[in-house]
Amino acid sequence: MILRDLTTLADFRRVVELEREVWGVTYADVVPVPILVVTVKRGGILIGAFDDRDELVGFVYSLPGIKHGRPMQWSHMLGVVGQHRRGGLGHQLKLAQRQRALAMGLDLIEWTFDPLQAVNAHLNFNKLGVLVREYEENVYGESASPLHRGTATDRLVAEWWIRDPRVDERLAGRGTPVDRLASAAAVNTTRPCGQWRECVAHDLAAARSEVSVEIPTGFSEMQQQAPEMARAWRTATREIFTTYFSRGYRAVGFLLDADGGRYLLERQP
Repeated sequence: MILRDLTTLADFRRVVELEREVWGVTYADVVPVPILVVTVKRGGILIGAFDDRDELVGFVYSLPGIKHGRPMQWSHMLGVVGQHRRGGLGHQLKLAQRQRALAMGLDLIEWTFDPLQAVNAHLNFNKLGVLVREYEENVYGESASPLHRGTATDRLVAEWWIRDPRVDERLAGRGTPVDRLASAAAVNTTRPCGQWRECVAHDLAAARSEVSVEIPTGFSEMQQQAPEMARAWRTATREIFTTYFSRGYRAVGFLLDADGGRYLLERQP
């Protein structure tokens, strides 16, 4: 696999085609060629992954931004075609994005991800070392993409402090706090329901310094096949995250398992 910066009109057109392949032909929020042109010329990062036939099979795209008066990158899209999604290509693209941002003298890259997508949470926390303090409700509105259709587009905001030693630890495969989940107070209760698990209760008043939040596996399929259950999960986890973040907690880890996974939330000093 070859990774390189995308800078030409031909490159940008290939990215637009890949957006539709990854998010579906009905996806209405494709980033068009003119926006890619402008952002790449003025500090955006756009990196493509090419197979041995020189076919574009993945890309990562971020825009320059300002947070609290300091420059940063907002990572808007990471797309990989189906046959390459389990091979670590997304991870490679994020590492390349980090290298470009470090060369720019930056400290922070942020992006959003669905809190109910367990595989994405595993990548973000355990492979990259992000932390999360913000929950955005229905941030993108109704989605036409088959990947997201059926529930509000609630998202966690990942903070990737790319110079932090804890990030270096995660990139080296060390320092994941999953052992702390064993003693963390579980704030939601789930049970099997057909091929899924449903959330049957949640506690918004736990006072422990560390708490855990369980999410299900296969949420994309649940949205299509069991939409009422998917919406119930969205409502419950929205209440949990917004409440605990407002009380001074932040998400610092994730454990992926056969049932989905569990977030670790710690109370900030």
